[in-house]
Amino acid sequence: MYGKEGMAAWDEQKNSSCGQIVTRREITDNLDELLEVLPPRLRDELEGMGGLDDLLEIVLDLGRLPEARFQGGRFVYLDENPIKREDIEFITKRVGAFGHDNRAGIERTLHRISGIRNRYGDIIGLTCRIGRAVYGTIDVVRDVVEQEKSILLLGKPGVGKTTLLREVARVLSDEFHKRVVIVDTSNEIAGDGDIPHPAIGRARRMQVPTPQRQADVMIEAVENHMPEVIVIDEIGTEAEAQAARTIAERGVQLIGTAHGNTLENLVLNPTLSDLVGGIQAVTLGDEEARKRGTQKTVLERKAPPTFDVVIEILDRDGYAIHHDVAKTVDLLLRGIPPRPEIRRRSVDGEIKVIEKERLNDGAVIPSDESERYGFNVEGDSETVWISPDMIPRKYGNVLRLFPFAVSRKRIESAIRDTGFPVVITKDLGQADIVLTLKGQYRKMPKTIREAEKQGLPVYIIRSNTVAQITNFLRQAFDKDRASGEEEALKEAEDAISRVWEFDGPVELNPQNSYLRRLQHELASRYNVKSVSIGQEPNRRVVYYKG
Repeated sequence: MYGKEGMAAWDEQKNSSCGQIVTRREITDNLDELLEVLPPRLRDELEGMGGLDDLLEIVLDLGRLPEARFQGGRFVYLDENPIKREDIEFITKRVGAFGHDNRAGIERTLHRISGIRNRYGDIIGLTCRIGRAVYGTIDVVRDVVEQEKSILLLGKPGVGKTTLLREVARVLSDEFHKRVVIVDTSNEIAGDGDIPHPAIGRARRMQVPTPQRQADVMIEAVENHMPEVIVIDEIGTEAEAQAARTIAERGVQLIGTAHGNTLENLVLNPTLSDLVGGIQAVTLGDEEARKRGTQKTVLERKAPPTFDVVIEILDRDGYAIHHDVAKTVDLLLRGIPPRPEIRRRSVDGEIKVIEKERLNDGAVIPSDESERYGFNVEGDSETVWISPDMIPRKYGNVLRLFPFAVSRKRIESAIRDTGFPVVITKDLGQADIVLTLKGQYRKMPKTIREAEKQGLPVYIIRSNTVAQITNFLRQAFDKDRASGEEEALKEAEDAISRVWEFDGPVELNPQNSYLRRLQHELASRYNVKSVSIGQEPNRRVVYYKG
């Protein structure tokens, strides 16, 4: 019922290289199997809810209300009664055995059930993580994988590292006919049970009895099974880093993930820095120090990197690719921020290179900003540089803006004039974008450097005026206004049908004032009452019968 056959996201079939439409993306989640292990009342509630494509996890804690959590931060209580011990026992008896890492699974699925224990070892909480096999995710980086280089994937939890890892293993084994062995420590890649999930294709899977033995199994895989490719999830210890280096030195292609969001994080991690060459302090001679313009004691890379390429997964459709890890690390140690290649997949499946990789030893700022920031928009005899790519938003439709040296009052005025769902944030970690002035950017202050380290887009306006800020916002939002309008009206039509069918009120997702007006007009057309509730930027429309 929910995804056994998969869901095709893109149908057009063309060459999968950058700038073209990829073949097809399908998602399979085997959700029925997970629902079967839940207590009947929770299973019935989820089945009746529908729209489970964005379901992320089900959280069941003793004495608390059961929650269904969705992508984007939304959650729903599944019952008005708290979880009892009998509910937890009902689930634990129907899933596989819990390992040393307090994880269990459902055979031949990718779902993960993780337990929380009390001080006596009893399970008092469960996190049921939804596992999905996504076919087609490799297309953004297919050309990189084809180069037969060792690749390290980085990214925050839940961003899609394991999903991409699984797809890479399948493509290398099925399409390129490589001998691929997966070292599957927590059974996340190939699922629970002795028979691996079909999503890994012809790749073979070696299970790891305990996390402490992952390094041993990595070496065992190479010595006993003659792989051409080793796939590893979550390299986290010095022993595993050493095992990875040993494997790479034997000429085996490595595809793995590691703890850390960015390449800079990895360089500064004393345990894992060996994956990218390691760091050592070197004392220079007087002449060499003068030539470099540095102090006599400097940091240098001490060995070739274990991984040739590092891919930072920014979100499910955005990637930052460091094609030459050795040179990138060398530049980092000299204080020059990396400029990786940025690729992004649009909603229709088109893959675009947003920014080319820059490995120059000189100035960080390109001589021509229009090359870095896309196209320029003329207005009021001034220029605003913005990206031609859609701005990724962490919080649904709301755009969180971090201003640097730009007037907050003028930004607020521009927001009021346009009606766009924009929130000004003082927390760089919560921001979607950074807006600054051209003169400020050229100075490259610490805040801007930190923003770029975090992978945040930095947008430049030439002058601190309301007209410039307004022009920037219009361009940023008009890019996807058409698709946003279509989506908002489709949601409204579905809501109207539900109002007439079930009589109760239906709450829509937050929208800007323009889209809310269209939703109100649609309600009038179909003789349904509507009202707007909430405060900006979370103001939304509610439909109900008169």
